[in-house]
Amino acid sequence: MPANPREHTRTYFLAKLAGELERHGLSATLRADPPVLRVSDPDTVMLAETVDCVPLADGWFYRWSWGELVGLVDEPARAAERIVRVLSRG
Repeated sequence: MPANPREHTRTYFLAKLAGELERHGLSATLRADPPVLRVSDPDTVMLAETVDCVPLADGWFYRWSWGELVGLVDEPARAAERIVRVLSRG
C-alpha cells in the first residue's frame, strides 16, 4: 500500500527540524507512524517534548504536542531556537 504523500511531507519537514535541533545539542528522534519528532536534552532526559507538523491555511507549521504552533516549516532554524528556549526553561 503506497504511503500517504502528506506523511512524506511531514517526515521531510520534521527531518529538517531534527538536523537543526541536533546542531543545538538536543536529541531528536523521528517516529514514523504518525510522523512526529521526540525532542530531548541528552543531559536532562526528563525534559522532552513531541513536535509534529501540520498543514494549515497559511502553509505548513511545526506544532507542540499541546497544539500551539512552534513556527513555519520554511524556518526550521528559527523553530529549533524556540524549542531550545522552551526545553532549557525546565
